[in-house]
Amino acid sequence: MRSIKFLLTLVLLLSTLFNYSQDKPKGKTIKITGKVIEKGSKAPLEYTSIAFINTKDNTLNSGGVTNDKGEFTINIVPGDYTVKFDFISFKVLELKDKTFTQNTNLGSIELVPDATQLKDVVITAEKTTVDIKLDKKVYNVGKDLMVKGGTVSDLLDNIPSVSVDAEGNVSLRGNDNVKILVDGRPSNAINIADALRMIPADAIEKVEVITNPSARYDAEGGGGIINIILKKGKNQGLNGTLMATTGDPANHGLSASLNYKSKNFNLFTTQGYNYRNNPGNSKTNTHFLNTDTYLEETRKSNRISKGYNGNFGMDWYLDKSLTWTNIVNYRRNTGTSNDNVFDNNFDSTHNLTSITNRLTDDDTKSENIEYTTNFTKNFTKKGHKLTVDGNFSRNTDDDIAVINGTSTLPSFIPTLDNTKSLQKQERKLYQTDYVLPLGKNSQFEAGYRGNFLDLSTDYQVINNGTLNTGLTNVMQYKEKVNAAYSQFGTKYKSLSMLFGMRFEDSKIDINQLATNEYNKKRYNNFFPSTFFTYEFDKQTSISLNYSKRINRPRGRELNPFSSYSSNINMFRGNPDLNPAITDAIELGFLKRWEKLTFNTSAYYNQTKNSTQMFRYTDGLAAGTTIPLTITGPVNVGHEYRYGLEFTLNYSPYKWWKLNSNFNFYNVETKGIYSLVNTAGTTIVQDFGKVATTWFTKFSSKVSFPNKLDWQTNFTYNAPQNSAQGKSLGIAAMNLSFSKDILKDKATLALNVNDVFNSRKRKMSVYTPGSIDSYSEMQFRVRQITLSFTYRFNKQKSDKEKLPKSSDQPDDMQ
Repeated sequence: MRSIKFLLTLVLLLSTLFNYSQDKPKGKTIKITGKVIEKGSKAPLEYTSIAFINTKDNTLNSGGVTNDKGEFTINIVPGDYTVKFDFISFKVLELKDKTFTQNTNLGSIELVPDATQLKDVVITAEKTTVDIKLDKKVYNVGKDLMVKGGTVSDLLDNIPSVSVDAEGNVSLRGNDNVKILVDGRPSNAINIADALRMIPADAIEKVEVITNPSARYDAEGGGGIINIILKKGKNQGLNGTLMATTGDPANHGLSASLNYKSKNFNLFTTQGYNYRNNPGNSKTNTHFLNTDTYLEETRKSNRISKGYNGNFGMDWYLDKSLTWTNIVNYRRNTGTSNDNVFDNNFDSTHNLTSITNRLTDDDTKSENIEYTTNFTKNFTKKGHKLTVDGNFSRNTDDDIAVINGTSTLPSFIPTLDNTKSLQKQERKLYQTDYVLPLGKNSQFEAGYRGNFLDLSTDYQVINNGTLNTGLTNVMQYKEKVNAAYSQFGTKYKSLSMLFGMRFEDSKIDINQLATNEYNKKRYNNFFPSTFFTYEFDKQTSISLNYSKRINRPRGRELNPFSSYSSNINMFRGNPDLNPAITDAIELGFLKRWEKLTFNTSAYYNQTKNSTQMFRYTDGLAAGTTIPLTITGPVNVGHEYRYGLEFTLNYSPYKWWKLNSNFNFYNVETKGIYSLVNTAGTTIVQDFGKVATTWFTKFSSKVSFPNKLDWQTNFTYNAPQNSAQGKSLGIAAMNLSFSKDILKDKATLALNVNDVFNSRKRKMSVYTPGSIDSYSEMQFRVRQITLSFTYRFNKQKSDKEKLPKSSDQPDDMQ
């Protein structure tokens, strides 16, 4: 409640400051009044921006916006001015060389619709899911009904080629080695999956999917890059969006995006508070082959989070060619989690032998503060540009849990365990990029990036008041990556070419302080990239590209002391993991018709030092007769992945839009891994396996009369084999209904996420002579959300009420 009050106070304060800056210039003032209307219809134009520019020094003296009746009252210092009236999709009107010495009424000011801007606005309104470029696909997510009231995780799960699993982990074309960027910079969150569930989806402007990145991008991410672009206002004057959400299970939020733009400054802020309850459940049935016993484990969880996410930023236009941008982001989340686990143990004839209960009460707190600064210098020639960036962040994640254990076993003594995980991460990022056009159709680029990361994890386990030294440790992870790149692009007739080379020098330190183990990894790599695109005509093109990528392990993958959520199924990181290197080749084809766009690509990835999950048993769980199962990552030989992807965008009518995505891929793994457990037994696993699978997405959007929209999204992930088991198929559907109200200034939306409550991760695992198990995990149950969005000075009707130029499909524009 305090956060909501703070947010409301902040919004009112900002509005007051803006009004004060508009209406209270220094010195003796006079009042200028009037009314702005549309020529012809005489309709008042609300939120028209008005600027008084001093004719002597060409500086902005005062300004403001019209009210809901198109009227304005602005205080100015007496003098000579040019008065500028600006409203989206209308021609700018200037009253030049006006002298004001006393209170003046300008009467009715008529603005004329701008045919050129109207055409541009129609393009923006009709343009939807995808904009295909030389080295990426850009998805404009502003009209995706599924994201209203949702999070970035919900949004990403609706993007073609992208999947988000039950735990919030993101994959691209079935590959989870994906690099997540925010505004072109690495996410500073320790737990990226949790961070994506904290950021409201309405704060996102677009998502760039880069399946095969060029040399200008980080080489990190063997599966590709997903770049999330945050919104920032572009209209003159004060404008913004307010949004309120509520839902069941509890999903309540309030957010505001405000922007004020003048000649010399652009001020913007996004503030949001949310309260969410994410109930989940899981079950695991295991047959321990070596002891011929059975275990049925059921888990119910209830996770409550309270989050605040906000930023303040300013673009300062130092002159016509130089802009200095500064942004401060702050994110805080506190939560509680209740995890109730029952273990039913059976003998070889499936007779119940004991029941064990493990109840975990968890308190979490995460806090992140980030400062970003950017200088952009645009030179005289179009496209000639220099940018300098700095990014500095500090992130803390604290997790404190109390675990009570009871059992029906006569010899079992009730347990009281305490765990504490304190993580702190600091990141410093320095970057500069230079772009130089050469002639009419060529361009040279070069740049440097220094990425310096320091992560510490203090993990502690106390069993019945005694420190468990076998599970307690402090891990330090330090990463220093210096990179330089250059690339050259040119176009000859219908052929576009881009050649690039990136060099990265990596220095990694992984220190286990409790065990005095120190690992140093030093390596450097060249990462070439090549892109070719040939246009047969404006509607048809073919492309071929190649790049080399790297995937550096970090965090949970490296820490062998990272989890005690279950005392019989434990995850254990591997501090000796090496980076995986991927060579990626992709062949694409694009064809556009009047109402249909078809895009397909065939791809092949070869990865060395591929990381696989290895599961085995090692002794008995503490205080039980149940074998301890350990899962952890290992480097295993080579992985070969090839696939074929199809994307269709079809608009049979103006009121009906259909989008579909189909991805078929094959994964072949080669390699053998072995280890010796604590009992001295050598366990060997042959990871040689060929797995073929596919997934598909389909969405339908229907626009009914009276500005009512209905959207359906369906996804299906087919079964997939692995070296130690199989992931079963998952089908899920979302529904959304949206209605524009209040003269299109506001929108009501009702979303049903996972209509059939079927989004569950289902897996079977088989290890000869050790384990035969089946598990289901549902991170979040079906959720219903109602949202209300209100826009001022950026009405939806400003764009969508205008006549459409054609009935072409969205991405034809």
